[in-house]
Amino acid sequence: MTDTTYTPPKVWTYKPDGGRYAATNRPIAGATHEKELPVGRHPLQLYSLATPNGVKVTIMLEELLALGHRGAEYDAWPIKIGEGDQFGSGFVAVNPNSKIPALLDRSEPKPVRVFESGSILVYLAEKFGALLPTTRAERAECLSWLFWQMGSTPYVGGGFGHFYAYAQTKIEYAINRFTMETKRQLDVLDRRLAESEYIAGNAYTIADIAIWPWYGGLAQHNQYGGSEFLSVQDYKNLQRWTTQIGQRPAVKRGRKVNRLSGDPADQLHERHDSGDFDTKTQDKIAAKS
Repeated sequence: MTDTTYTPPKVWTYKPDGGRYAATNRPIAGATHEKELPVGRHPLQLYSLATPNGVKVTIMLEELLALGHRGAEYDAWPIKIGEGDQFGSGFVAVNPNSKIPALLDRSEPKPVRVFESGSILVYLAEKFGALLPTTRAERAECLSWLFWQMGSTPYVGGGFGHFYAYAQTKIEYAINRFTMETKRQLDVLDRRLAESEYIAGNAYTIADIAIWPWYGGLAQHNQYGGSEFLSVQDYKNLQRWTTQIGQRPAVKRGRKVNRLSGDPADQLHERHDSGDFDTKTQDKIAAKS
């Protein structure tokens, strides 16, 4: 494999690269078109897609409902990032960074917008008093792992995933660099899970909810087509934890919400009620999308 020699110009100028996301990637922020967001009947309105970051929030909401928090009922609307929905004026008003997921809590006197997946998890955990420890030491451990995930996974998605799976030109240096870091992160988790049942300790928390869609995806769902390349089978403790979390009913439901591709049985394009997970209802919702 031969890398192309590249000398950076004195001043960078934007040139679409023709890659998978060339139509939506750009170096400026703000809305590109007027488009209002739909609003359902529940106080919590989620605008998302079943990427790892989006799945975090739908799992969290389903877990809260499983715990009996009826106020966590929500409407989930798909944001088709490949079509530029994230640059619509309504979405930008909820998340000026134009990234999914974005949450609007209409139960407050003035609707509260929450963006960034980690922030949404903390917001919901505090709102419902669940899945986030309250003692200082345990809370610190949980939040440390949550922020570890938020800081680490750009190397996985934007680094390894981009250069290994999506980049038009396969650059050996870039693939080696991000593969090394991704494997280091897998080892961090594997060592942690050798000494603890869950990420933050003996209890299931938002740390597990945040980390599972990313590293569970690498461990067992062949995310980016890199399972064999990363030798994910070697991380035995991570594999144990991934299986354990994946068997939770709320996790199974959360993975389906706003999923627009893959096995039709695993897709629920919109979610407005717990009954939407019924096969017949899924078919009706998919037909409207």
